Amino acid sequence: MKLQFKEQDFQLQAVKVIVDCFEGQPLKTNRFTLERSREIQRKAKLAAMGAAEIDYAVEEAIGYRNSPIQIADAQVLKNIQEVQKQNDLHESVQLERPKGIRPGYNLTIEMETGTGKTYTYIRTMYELHRHYGWSKFIVIVPGIAIREGVYKSFEVTQDHFQELYGHKITPFIYHSARPQDIENFASDSRISVMIINTQAFNASGADARRIYMELDQFGTRKPIDIIAQTNPILIIDEPQSVDGDKTLKSMQDFNPLFTLRYSATHKVEYNKVFRLDALDAYNKRLVKKIQVKGINLKGSTGTTGYLYLEQISLSTTKPPFAVIEFEKRVGDGVKKVRQKLSEGANLHELSGNLPAYKNHSITEINGYLNKVIINGQDIYPGDILNDKDENAFRRVQIRETILSHLQKEKQLFEKGIKVLSLFFIDSVEKYRVYDEAGEQVLGEYAKIFEEEYNSVRNDFLDLFQQDYNDYLRDTDLATVHKGYMPVQYTEYLQRDDAYKVHAGYFSIDKKGKSVDPAVKRGSEDSEDISAYDLIMKDKERLLSFEESTRFLFSHSALKEGWDNPNVFQICALKNAESGSSTRRRQEVGRGMRLCVDKRGIRQDFELIGGQVHEVNKLTVVASESYEAFARGLQSEIAATLKGRPQKAEVAYFIGKLITNEKNEQHRITEEDARKLNKLLYKHDVIDDNDKITPVGREIIEQHKMPLPEHLEPYRESVAQLLKSIYTGEPFKPEDERQTIVLNTNPNFSKKAFQELWNKINLKTIYEVRFDTTKLINDSKISINANLHINDRYYEVKTGELEEGTQEQMEAGSLVRESQRQYLTLKNNPYTDAVYDMVGEIEARTNLTRRTIVDILKSIKEEKFLLFRKNPEEFISRCSRLIKEVKASLIINNIVYHKTAERHDAKTVFTNDKHALRNSELLKKHIYDYLTSDSAIEADFALALENSVEVVVYAKLPASFYISTPVANYSPDWAIVFDKDKVRHIYFVAETKGSDSDMDLREIEKLKIHCAGKHFDTISGGIVKFEKVSSYAKLMEIVQLRLS
Repeated sequence: MKLQFKEQDFQLQAVKVIVDCFEGQPLKTNRFTLERSREIQRKAKLAAMGAAEIDYAVEEAIGYRNSPIQIADAQVLKNIQEVQKQNDLHESVQLERPKGIRPGYNLTIEMETGTGKTYTYIRTMYELHRHYGWSKFIVIVPGIAIREGVYKSFEVTQDHFQELYGHKITPFIYHSARPQDIENFASDSRISVMIINTQAFNASGADARRIYMELDQFGTRKPIDIIAQTNPILIIDEPQSVDGDKTLKSMQDFNPLFTLRYSATHKVEYNKVFRLDALDAYNKRLVKKIQVKGINLKGSTGTTGYLYLEQISLSTTKPPFAVIEFEKRVGDGVKKVRQKLSEGANLHELSGNLPAYKNHSITEINGYLNKVIINGQDIYPGDILNDKDENAFRRVQIRETILSHLQKEKQLFEKGIKVLSLFFIDSVEKYRVYDEAGEQVLGEYAKIFEEEYNSVRNDFLDLFQQDYNDYLRDTDLATVHKGYMPVQYTEYLQRDDAYKVHAGYFSIDKKGKSVDPAVKRGSEDSEDISAYDLIMKDKERLLSFEESTRFLFSHSALKEGWDNPNVFQICALKNAESGSSTRRRQEVGRGMRLCVDKRGIRQDFELIGGQVHEVNKLTVVASESYEAFARGLQSEIAATLKGRPQKAEVAYFIGKLITNEKNEQHRITEEDARKLNKLLYKHDVIDDNDKITPVGREIIEQHKMPLPEHLEPYRESVAQLLKSIYTGEPFKPEDERQTIVLNTNPNFSKKAFQELWNKINLKTIYEVRFDTTKLINDSKISINANLHINDRYYEVKTGELEEGTQEQMEAGSLVRESQRQYLTLKNNPYTDAVYDMVGEIEARTNLTRRTIVDILKSIKEEKFLLFRKNPEEFISRCSRLIKEVKASLIINNIVYHKTAERHDAKTVFTNDKHALRNSELLKKHIYDYLTSDSAIEADFALALENSVEVVVYAKLPASFYISTPVANYSPDWAIVFDKDKVRHIYFVAETKGSDSDMDLREIEKLKIHCAGKHFDTISGGIVKFEKVSSYAKLMEIVQLRLS
């Protein structure tokens, strides 16, 4: 199994901003002629004999150092400011550097954990080499865990970058005993990368000092001097862990050309040029959704016995029951037991008359409020009463992790996604011990794990078998595809014994035994390479179904080494109070990457659309209550977003640069800002405190917010401004105990719904017939009319310092702007860069190379010459215009054909859908609860519930989709109306914020058009499909019958 990589826009953008910061820098090329080579050799020999000084020109020609930056500081600052404007970042007023550091520039890149930071800076190396010829890079990391991870990333991305750039980077890890690696680094003409951890040059030990020593095997030269002569570009991975005064000073000995600083949690930022923080990553669905399973330890209430409420189980046909663990008299002793108990159960009798449970009966089981009442006390799932035994608490954590794991595994098995769970412990002895003969023996937690795994698995298989029996009873097997049968997962679950499904990842001593890793004073992380070797070596193997291991135990000091994309459950078997102030975020960070399937393909939004957060959900089994964990996590994340605007107030909008489809720019004035703020408030997008409302967030997400008329062309750009405002809401993790797995209710079996389902479950294939000549001609017209690439300009502001108070001076309000001037950049940064223009457009439009050539040959010469201004912008805009023409032609030339295949109801509607337990109970829906957290959809569902015309309806899941030429498309609702009250009985609806087609992009229009064609084909016009903004609009279309 091999991880697959693809180009992602946000990563390409992070690469491009670095390249753009050095616009105007010429491309260095080594062009040797025979005569020139002889002259160089002659001068070099004279210098070697001491007969002459070696001059700079000769040194440049011979060496493969990074050529110096040849543009002035003022120009670099202008480039940085231009990048910051384009990315809506605070504009630097000067070139910022760490205190006391003079040479080189420092650029900050913020990228959230799990979004491919290492991939991004590797690709940046390739692009800096391609544009400017720079080829020497040093990656500085804070410790061995990250060092090994970075090296592994170079390894697994080699083939991917070979395909893109035609050559591989082979990095080396600096080792003081191998100075020859530095010789190769300095003398290689290709991209050369050295990975070094700070201890290797900044510690006081003998090994660290070797880099500064004259070494005999190195021709009495100092390794640091050879490195410094190459003018390397420094890339600091996690600079917040590196930026001590001593380390910063030591890094200057490398003589860096400039420094790039990559992290999700910068302490100090210098010339920030890119931001992809936690808010961006979540909104763009680049990371998993977080779910928390809290465990709340409650204090003693006198004589009350031990009790743990695991869950309250709901059923559409039976009363709810509670799964409770309590103590029971067995023979001469007492042991803990788990039982399913109904309302009225007497714990005193069930415990064998233990005095601690006297007068303890379950007086109420409330499934809606998710609680039971025992002896007058409210108890919620996750609550433990009177537990004085830490091992019993850890047993609960382990059991809950196994339960979550099996539920997730059942959901994802058919999708070919291997599920992993990760336990962090504080002592190896808790997992593995050695007997007198030196043989491995299970530690306390490993014993508990195997006992609980066997118990939970048996319960799960019993329940699974019951579900399967119901499935056989209710289903005509002749009509069901065999791939949907749960038999394969049952076999997988039964395949391996408990001892095979877990493994430990720890440090290894010289005798090959697992030991606690060494941790230096003041640090939480270990530098023990033996453990990281094991973790990295097994990374891809663990993703295979053939590998039995699914539960991983590792030392908490090794957490930085874990970034396996298929970790779905994380459980820290230690006290909640221990650890740093960012403990929760660090724990969550180990499992935030989007998962991959058995082919190594990442399950992201581009691949699976709206299902991305249904599939990618990380469950943290906490050692504290849900409320404590959620509150702590939110505050930890909020601390990293302190630079984010939090209100859509007038001051926020003033001066912001927005861009329209024609690449024309407009800077928002104070009057613009006031009008915009007023409109947003009037339409409830913001509240009276300028905070974005929950409904407003959805409206902004759909780009449907009201705008002043003159800002309408800048809608996309204004939406991006509003999305960058932090509301705090996205980071409240889901409470796993408040979610329930949904099963269809009796409405699903109603004749009315089954008739609708049988009309819409047919699958289709589409056929597109369009005239290539017309595509070429229409593309020519569109490019000639709409392709605009502006000159790049920069802004010069002049200000004057006025008299005032100390408070005004500290607030920075004494400098008044007196003049603002816009000047055009004259230089062409792309002169020496080589682009495959036709190939790039071909890849983006999925048209043939011949067709692309014909389009480009047909456009006006002045439009074609815009390529010189900005090749990347030209390729991007041409591709978009051609795709829009292609989409509009498809609309008029697409035909759908019925196939014999159908969507299977059991797969579409019972694939472990989840909803919040305290949602509104629905009466006409095929589930008891709505499977959406959208306020707009909740309002629409409420209208359907209250409508006397609606008989039954369903919120259609993302797994019900229609194939279109641009992407799979999932409509929102299937509705059956009362045939006596409306003209159109069967309806499929798409809810959008607007009824106007003008508000839709061509590609969105195409999807909706295709859906209409699909439903016409399969139902002969009986099923009506429409895009509607509200229930009132829907009623206009279905047409009430006159009474």
